Amino acid sequence: MISLNIPGFGPLNIEHLVMDYNGTIALDGNLMPGIGKIIKELSVDIEIHVLTADTFGQCEENLIDLPVSIHIISGTSEDKAKLDYINSVGAEKCACIGNGRNDALMLKEAALGIVVSGPECTSMVAARSADIAASDIAHALGLFTHPIRLMTTLRY
Repeated sequence: MISLNIPGFGPLNIEHLVMDYNGTIALDGNLMPGIGKIIKELSVDIEIHVLTADTFGQCEENLIDLPVSIHIISGTSEDKAKLDYINSVGAEKCACIGNGRNDALMLKEAALGIVVSGPECTSMVAARSADIAASDIAHALGLFTHPIRLMTTLRY
């Protein structure tokens, strides 16, 4: 667990890191370079979950050697399915990272929502739903490998 009491923001007790796949940790179906190593490091302290519609059909194959739970979403209400998933594990214990419009509900509901930018760009709906905007996934994950960065970003 990652625990912080952030002045003006409140306590964070993060047990679960829930991430979108395509556009967030992957590009065109392939895990972005260096992200697997960071995921392994973070998995010592928190449970890692990947939610995806798996557009390219490669998520499970690409993440097979990583300590993550993969949840494939099907149907038309991807945003609601992602929200339901974080509620099932406890949204108050979740940090969520995403970039797409279908990530907006989980980013808003989670204890901590982080929107990332990257080659697929960022939905403004998702950006308005997040607590933090990160320039890329490595910077977003760096908030958890160096949690004091969360405090310097969120306190007031």
